[in-house]
Amino acid sequence: MENPNRTDSGASPGKGATVHSLLDEAVAEVPDRQCLRDSRTRLTYRQIAALSHAFAAWLDRAGVRGGDRLLVQLASGHELVAMVYGASRAGVVLVPVNPAMKEYHLRSVIGDAEPALVIASGTATAVLESLAPVPVRDLAELWPEVTALAAQDPAPVVERHTAPDDLAFLVYTSGSTAAPKAVICPHAQVTFASRAIQQVLGYRPDDVVFCRFPLSWDYGLYKVLLACLGRSELVLAGDESDLVLLRRMRETGATVVPIVPSLATMIGSLARRDGENPPPVRLFTNTGAALPAHAIATLREAFPGVRVVRQFGQTECKRVSVMPPDEDGERPDSVGLPLPGTRVLLLDPDGHPVPQGEVGEIVAVGPHVMPGYWRRPELTAATFRPDPETGERRLHTGDYGRFDEDGYLYFEGRRDDMFKRKGIRMSTVEIEAAAMDIPGVRTATALPPTGGRDLVIFAETELPPHTVLKELAQRLEQAKVPALCRTLTELPLSLHGKNARQALAEMVDAEAEGSRPEGSTTGGAGPDDSTTDGSTTDGEGR
Repeated sequence: MENPNRTDSGASPGKGATVHSLLDEAVAEVPDRQCLRDSRTRLTYRQIAALSHAFAAWLDRAGVRGGDRLLVQLASGHELVAMVYGASRAGVVLVPVNPAMKEYHLRSVIGDAEPALVIASGTATAVLESLAPVPVRDLAELWPEVTALAAQDPAPVVERHTAPDDLAFLVYTSGSTAAPKAVICPHAQVTFASRAIQQVLGYRPDDVVFCRFPLSWDYGLYKVLLACLGRSELVLAGDESDLVLLRRMRETGATVVPIVPSLATMIGSLARRDGENPPPVRLFTNTGAALPAHAIATLREAFPGVRVVRQFGQTECKRVSVMPPDEDGERPDSVGLPLPGTRVLLLDPDGHPVPQGEVGEIVAVGPHVMPGYWRRPELTAATFRPDPETGERRLHTGDYGRFDEDGYLYFEGRRDDMFKRKGIRMSTVEIEAAAMDIPGVRTATALPPTGGRDLVIFAETELPPHTVLKELAQRLEQAKVPALCRTLTELPLSLHGKNARQALAEMVDAEAEGSRPEGSTTGGAGPDDSTTDGSTTDGEGR
């Protein structure tokens, strides 16, 4: 089935299709409006633009040319934002990597990206110097050179011709391991997706966007561009302590807060204990994983009148669908409508559309679909396939969903999350949703059966495991009730704040073999175990 709600294009005719053109448009309209705040400074749009021009000139003097890759491992700060726009002006491909990425993965990423230059900070500089066969510069040393260039009168101008099809970013996805996988992100797709998302979310000039996420993750990176399109102020709050999170939201006047479920739970918990007036948040936007109903209810109770917007997407097209903010209370399980100017298809294994209401693979079509993966032709061919009739590139997401009668999309799970058990097809998504419906369960992760173990549910809760299984039995068909429940005080998280499914799987599989990897952790107190019949076990309960 194809979604019938295709809307007008998200890109405005005559608007720039390069990353730095977004900033230039804002400077032309509101040069002295506040653009950015981090823990050290606050800058206007004009000031960020000046730094971006200076950084482009600095790259030129450093010998970095158009098409070269610039790898940066930096915490979120005003310097990195200036680099986003400055690299674009210089025609240089920005490769942001997570500040928490370790040497094992860094070695693979450097070998794959082959950067012409690396920029880091602090102890990371020495690590990267030992790994990279190219110059590595420390931020503390180079940034005074950039600010000196910005202070010159006239300031140097280096702005190479950057075409919309040129690469803006290489974004290494969170699933990357020893075989790195970077999504190729050209300017045209990045700017189209940004404008289309902004068309739906409607960031405003009076908004303060409070971003806790690293700019190495596309969820954080695109907040730079969305805030610019809204002429909003962006607050980079990644280095703020969790304990002062609500206070900082209040001090900065945060009105838009991007979240993932773990952050939503934290904000809700802090708000329940807070005795002051809530920050003036009008919009929470979620991605990364389904937001539990209890987390949504807590946010709405703590922030009267707030909209909690559900979204669905992948780096490979940035965003597939968004629930319109004024409909956030409707269709509570839906992830919304396709981006303006795009289409979503639901296809069966043979590539044919499925009937309305049935589950099919989510396939994204439109100007937001990226060209593929960096130096991964086989994976690109498998994921980005041409339409058999028109030849138009389509992104086969590996995710599954269904449409309701009005064309709203419902996410059912990833290909790896769909499985048969006891003759019934099911998804980890519905099992996790049922677990998070249990009062006292903050979040949950289900692990599909493998050859060595049955269906397992991990729950972040103080409830005993047998209680969780008993509650699940009241919500699910018997075949869908997990064989084993593990309860933890805190589920381990990935670098981007998602539940670390792989770490949980390794924990269970290692214990099934009678051993635990040296130094492994459970993200909190050790797990309590219970099988479906409620008996407590030391192993798998078989």
